[in-house]
Amino acid sequence: MTPDHEPKQVTGKIYGGVDTHEDTVHVAVIGAEGGDLDDREFPTTPAGYRRALAFILSYGEPAAVGIEGTSSYGAGLTRFAVGEGFNVVEVVRPERAERRRLGKSDPIDAYQAARAAMGTHRIAPAKDASLEGIRALHNARRSAIKARTAAMRQIYQQLVTAPVAIREKYRKLNSDKRVAVLAQLRVRREQPPIDRAVLLALKSLATRCVDLKGEHDRLGVELDHLVTEANPGLRTVYGVGPDIAAQLLLTAGGNTDRLRTDASFAALCGASPIPASSGKVSRHRLSRGGDRAANCALHRIALVRMAGDQRTKDFVSSQRQAGFSSKEIQRKLKRAIAREIFRHLITPVAVPGIEDLRPLRQAKNITLTAAANQLGVWPTAISELERGIRRNDDLANSYRTWLNAA
Repeated sequence: MTPDHEPKQVTGKIYGGVDTHEDTVHVAVIGAEGGDLDDREFPTTPAGYRRALAFILSYGEPAAVGIEGTSSYGAGLTRFAVGEGFNVVEVVRPERAERRRLGKSDPIDAYQAARAAMGTHRIAPAKDASLEGIRALHNARRSAIKARTAAMRQIYQQLVTAPVAIREKYRKLNSDKRVAVLAQLRVRREQPPIDRAVLLALKSLATRCVDLKGEHDRLGVELDHLVTEANPGLRTVYGVGPDIAAQLLLTAGGNTDRLRTDASFAALCGASPIPASSGKVSRHRLSRGGDRAANCALHRIALVRMAGDQRTKDFVSSQRQAGFSSKEIQRKLKRAIAREIFRHLITPVAVPGIEDLRPLRQAKNITLTAAANQLGVWPTAISELERGIRRNDDLANSYRTWLNAA
């Protein structure tokens, strides 16, 4: 790599800082004492990245390079710099008070990123690029279900103002049944113009819903494969499906160096308790900060467990008897779930295989109901175990032993 200017080697350590944008990155270099050395703008292209790193190296060997947005606008430069052996750290956005005091511009932000890279405040290890496939599928699947929900709402609103005969015929159906019926609707040309136009619109929206549902399901299969491969133990936690596992992996950043303690992970997910005491009242509330998507994932796990997990039901019952409100109980549950998720993220475990269970049962012509009755569980528990939806090692071992002896 060759710089675009005459090299000015500086004795001692130097630090780089990068303010990232869609089309450009602004790079700044400071000395070991924090003094400004130089800054320059480069395009977000492979050639631009090469010149940006050469610009930093022209002042010496950098101890660290702070990049803002290592998984968004700075993803390309981060991958390039890590590949070249640079020590890259992620820099969080400057605090509002600091921005009001110093102002905002690309050079100012780049120098602030470089100064952040000098210390331990406002930095974290750069996110691992190994989760980009999960991120892409997760975003696409989420947008598909959002678009489907929007189309279903349009159908509902269209029926509100539709002609009486059409409204009365379809509005009593539940949402999924209505979509299925409208998608197969045949619109005749001899129908009144208004009726025909409304039915064509409803059919178009319903067909869109069906297509988006199929797209959502197909992406879900691929996403499930990726998250299971990335962390099989996390995927089999009670209440963790493909979407939730993907969100938690993306929040963690793919590399366990970013996660120091379960308390810091809970704070990252907005699940750490915040004191909310006053006078004789001593209580805590949930944090309203952190990654709200991760907080939503923990909330969904809590709801699933409150509905189907006996241990969670017992805990909720005991907490209600102690006088705690629903919000306070959910706060405690989410904090405990964050602790459990943290253990799975930092210490991935291998999940015992269950691929042999279904073929073994089918080879012996044993029904799910017969197997469930023998083991004292519901047929759905056996089905979910065979499909890998829910992990239960004790049940799997008992089931395999019984099948081999049957």
